[in-house]
Amino acid sequence: MYEKIKEEIKQDYYTQNFPNDGQRFVAWYLRNIHLRDVNQTRDDITDGQDDKQIDAIVVDDDRSTIYIIQGKFIGSDKVDAEPLREVLSSWIQLRDLVKLQETANDKLKRKLAEVATALDDEYEISFELITTSSLTNSAKDDLALFQKQIANLAEKEDIPATLTVIDKDELVRRYDLALERENPSIRYSLKLENGKYLPMMIAGTQALIAAVPLKECVNIPGIKDGTLFQKNVRQSLGLNNAVNKGIKNTIYGDKHSDFFFFHNGVTALCNEMKINGNSVELRGLSVVNGCQSLNTILSCSEQVKNQDDTYVMFRFYEIPQRERADRISVSTNSQSAVRPRDLRSNDKRVLNLKKLFEQKYPTGYFITKRGEEHPADKDDRYVIDLSELGKHMMSWHSQRPNIAYSESKIFDKYFEQLFKREYTPENVQALNLWMQEIMKGWTSENPYGLNQTLLAMKSYAPYHQLYAVSMCFAIASKQSGVPNPYACYENANAHNMIEQIVNIAGVCLNGALDAASNEQQPQNRIFSPQNWIKSKSCLAGINLAIRNYFNVLPSVPGGKEMKQKLEETLTLANQNFEYRWEAD
Repeated sequence: MYEKIKEEIKQDYYTQNFPNDGQRFVAWYLRNIHLRDVNQTRDDITDGQDDKQIDAIVVDDDRSTIYIIQGKFIGSDKVDAEPLREVLSSWIQLRDLVKLQETANDKLKRKLAEVATALDDEYEISFELITTSSLTNSAKDDLALFQKQIANLAEKEDIPATLTVIDKDELVRRYDLALERENPSIRYSLKLENGKYLPMMIAGTQALIAAVPLKECVNIPGIKDGTLFQKNVRQSLGLNNAVNKGIKNTIYGDKHSDFFFFHNGVTALCNEMKINGNSVELRGLSVVNGCQSLNTILSCSEQVKNQDDTYVMFRFYEIPQRERADRISVSTNSQSAVRPRDLRSNDKRVLNLKKLFEQKYPTGYFITKRGEEHPADKDDRYVIDLSELGKHMMSWHSQRPNIAYSESKIFDKYFEQLFKREYTPENVQALNLWMQEIMKGWTSENPYGLNQTLLAMKSYAPYHQLYAVSMCFAIASKQSGVPNPYACYENANAHNMIEQIVNIAGVCLNGALDAASNEQQPQNRIFSPQNWIKSKSCLAGINLAIRNYFNVLPSVPGGKEMKQKLEETLTLANQNFEYRWEAD
């Protein structure tokens, strides 16, 4: 793997953007394992003078996790505990963000401002030490100690944190998983212990009940990156809840051998299961109940590796049918409350909207379930995902693109406000088409001429551009309300101005960020684009940029004619506007 990475980081992107192989290795990891794009990767790297032992920071809103990354790109076979001490040092410093920010380099200062906001939203911290070597035996002992220290500190300060070492073997496994991330199919071979497993046939279905050592659980692929839980109704809820704290306390306590009796067990489905003697081959493996437990066990990996007498019960079912698997996933999670956002796909309002949309657009498809794929015979332009629709509605109708990135807020806190009223399939498709046009500009070619900082915020900023499109119609029509998406799209399409309007929205978003970054900051404060894009103050900046664009337009060559055409396109009748949908 070292030689493969060494060759790949010779590519122009790495050599032109990062000054040394250490940074290039971390950038390679972000691109290939965390699947960050070229702009996000540049923004995430904090390595350099005064980096405080932090090479990169990734704030993952989908997983509500802050990844603190330290990389060691070395060709030797073993690495000692020094990098682990650097990680521990970074954790100690992160506990005082104000002091750390005072002495950090500029790139780290900006990322720390984003980290502070994420911590306010109760994100957990995941420290990742990535290396192309393996730990020495003494370093492995230190890893177990450091994991325990971080867990204890995290519990005292109510900030869930984990430490994971991605060595050369784990790097290979994660790389292979990343290659098939779009359609992960996990294969795993498990050695069964005599007297501790029972195969059976139930209702024509092959099943296996087995006591699995906790130290074997940490070897199961797909826990940390979530691919193992593709069919689960939810991903990890973090380490900072009572159940997961109890699991951790049992692992570190003197009653760890009773773990099997304290725990309800793990339910896992697979497409195919072959039992050969004392081993079982599992294909298409997915855990539908046990996500929280396995993540907690992994966070204590070095402790459980030394516990030969600690087991957890696994139930393996051979269930290739998707509908049956979905029902099992929901049913087996009923012992602890499933959050509303996990089950919105079955809400009657969502199902009704799906029915109306697919009746209106026979070539279209409304995706309601996580991981669901549309049939091959459907038109991509008429395929809409429930999650994306919620984000579009939040940006357009609630005029809050600054919180549209948060799926948990949309489908938990704001679901009733967004989906309580009847919504037409025409508006669904109009929002879909507007966003498709917007996303054409968020490519490496950068046709909107967006600055690099915006491009690094691809998870957030396109929703602000959608908001800007709606405000172009509202401002031109001298209305304080929200325009009808379908009426906007139809009028823009009739005047052949869709691309032009989307481009104007991009220019104004760009201008709003530039203006905000040039404003004088309070003493000891640094401007954070990521925090600006998540704040309501950015909305006023976008509105001002749009008004300024319209005012300045007549003074540029050909501007008067363009303004007249824009007014014809953007001006809508009063009946095409309504009040903003309240969301805060």
